[in-house]
Amino acid sequence: MFESAEIGHSIDKDTFRKMMPALREALLDAQYDLKEQANFPVLILIHGFDGAGRGETMNLINEWLDPRLIDTVAFASPNDEARARPWMWRYWRELPANGRIGMFFGSYYSDALFERVFSRSDRDAFDRQIFDILRFERMLTLDGAVVLKFWFHLSRDKQKQRLKQLEQDPATSWRVTKTDWEHYERYDKIRKYGEHMLRLTNTAHAPWIIIDGEDANYRGLTVANTILEAIRNRIGQAVLTTDRVEAPPLLAPIDNKLVLDTLQLDQKLDKDGYQKKLDQLQGRLNKLTRDPRFARHSLVLAFEGNDAAGKGGSIRRITQALDARRYRVVPVAAPTQEEKAQPWLWRFWRNVPGKGGITIFDRSWYGRVLVERVEGFASEADWMRAYYEINDFEHQLTENGAIVLKFWLAISKEEQLERFKGREDTGFKRFKITDEDWRNRDKWDLYRQAVSDMVDRTSTSKVPWTLVEANNKYFARIKILTTICDALEARLSE
Repeated sequence: MFESAEIGHSIDKDTFRKMMPALREALLDAQYDLKEQANFPVLILIHGFDGAGRGETMNLINEWLDPRLIDTVAFASPNDEARARPWMWRYWRELPANGRIGMFFGSYYSDALFERVFSRSDRDAFDRQIFDILRFERMLTLDGAVVLKFWFHLSRDKQKQRLKQLEQDPATSWRVTKTDWEHYERYDKIRKYGEHMLRLTNTAHAPWIIIDGEDANYRGLTVANTILEAIRNRIGQAVLTTDRVEAPPLLAPIDNKLVLDTLQLDQKLDKDGYQKKLDQLQGRLNKLTRDPRFARHSLVLAFEGNDAAGKGGSIRRITQALDARRYRVVPVAAPTQEEKAQPWLWRFWRNVPGKGGITIFDRSWYGRVLVERVEGFASEADWMRAYYEINDFEHQLTENGAIVLKFWLAISKEEQLERFKGREDTGFKRFKITDEDWRNRDKWDLYRQAVSDMVDRTSTSKVPWTLVEANNKYFARIKILTTICDALEARLSE
């Protein structure tokens, strides 16, 4: 893959000086057009061999662009906060918003590559990380992002020559570190594993651009022109993404019987029996989350359900048993402007708990395949691919030790009407009922189908759905607490 980057590309100083002013102006114009259109971001990844001019080129591009509209992040080894979460978490947090350019110096590719180079991962682990990256970049580009990946290349001899040249000049000697020479000693491994990584991730939607890093003028003009053309081409497209459904069709069963129809909603549990079981389960939950083994895990709870099904009351019975320093409740409403400018899963990745932590989502990422589907806020192509993206998100959580539990609280249409009227008639509960709740009720059958499709496509062996019969709120709360405690005990005993 690197042959063309070793043939000695160069641009003389006079040519560089002649081309630079017009190129800088065009880059700025494109950057401002990107800002005005504000419906896609540009993510630039800088990788390659030490001494190949990565830092100098990044500084040059930063100098030529408006710094107010570009976010530059240099990633070092993950800190404790990052290690306590799925490995892609810190990159999700730094994604540029629509209308902006993000430049990553080092990225998820560095993590995967150097873990392999220094024998901290084997071939299978390396390939698993590569496929995590492929899914991530596919998700970004389907959401409209432009992803530009640059590999700055030098031959082994040229790298040694470049490092010595920098080291011998007092003005640049500080740029050569012990790590650079350690990487040089592993040049063959970096090249071998780097080529494997680039080959598998060189996709049509996020291709690699391999740059000859020997000549500063050549690499600067090449990178700038590539960025310019990528932005221009995207701005010139009438449609940012192909609106194509990439999942099998959803067909209703011939007998119209759905999974929700199997629930016996009117379960029995009186108040006295409820209070006794509640005290026992809350004590059990408190003890489990204080178990030293829980420090190797995290707990993620996602609550969905019919309006007025009792999600809030169930969450309160959980938090009553927890140390307030250990948990967060994240209420999920319509996305803010900041959240709309990011990939749709971004706001949930931001709230992923670290080891020993607990996050409770009151509504969740399933809004994409529920309310956004039913209300038409997402296209069919977007909510259909969301099933895959949701399963991938939850897989990454569980691979990092998270215990992920999902609850759908179901009530009958008659019970919902009674609860709606009760809220309207009770002053301190009136805030709980909105016009939107009544509108959602009018689409009961559409939500019934959407929920059943959601369960069928996202209930996995590691992260199954728990369907909760919630006409009796006491029964619902006890079932939820029992499910959480049983799941924690099973996981901690593994």
